[in-house]
Amino acid sequence: MKVFTFASILGLVAMAQAHMELSWPYAFRSKFNPNVPEALRDYSMTNPLFQAGGNYPCKGYQVDFNKPEGKSVVTWQAGGTYNLTLSGSATHEGGSCQVSLSYDQGRTWKAFHSWIGQCPLKPTWSFTLPNDTPAGDAIFSWTWFNKIGNREMYMNCAHVTIQGRSKAARSPSDPFSSRPSQFVANVNNGCGTLEGKDVLFPNPGPDTDFNSAGTAPPTGTCNTGRRSAQPLNV
Repeated sequence: MKVFTFASILGLVAMAQAHMELSWPYAFRSKFNPNVPEALRDYSMTNPLFQAGGNYPCKGYQVDFNKPEGKSVVTWQAGGTYNLTLSGSATHEGGSCQVSLSYDQGRTWKAFHSWIGQCPLKPTWSFTLPNDTPAGDAIFSWTWFNKIGNREMYMNCAHVTIQGRSKAARSPSDPFSSRPSQFVANVNNGCGTLEGKDVLFPNPGPDTDFNSAGTAPPTGTCNTGRRSAQPLNV
């Protein structure tokens, strides 16, 4: 007969309330993703990326991109407004988030919407794809830098399909090609974030929601967003 101590029960409660994860669009290896067989599901999707950096990007799950379990879960149109949904309870008093797209299976990223502060204090977040977002299959990512707690980076990724804009749509003043690269920190890359403050991304891009009572720039040597971030070596 297994005996549970009070400490172990507290640990189980903490796990049940662990962090946040992307529940829509369905992420690679997610328990919410009907394409993922039980044997491949990651029930710790709420965990942050390794602080040593070995599983950036996407917890390493971008390798499923061309596999049945990693097939596209949604089709979006350039210029359309959509939403992502988050599940979990440990929001760490919010922080800052970004959504990005990669067309080369996670080697480079373009961030197209940023939230500075109060993310992810609500479950649903809306965004608009730039109307010149390239057509094709891509990896969509949600990244989060928590305000309170260990200095961490959270990242979940999903396979999405982008349809091109209509010919009548006007070109945006900030073309997709000029959007900043994804901000990367707290994964042994020389860039960090301060606890108790919402990180102010060096280049959040033109589509940014500011909802912070106190921001701080990142620490160390960080990607400014002008060039695409590269995956860290495993």
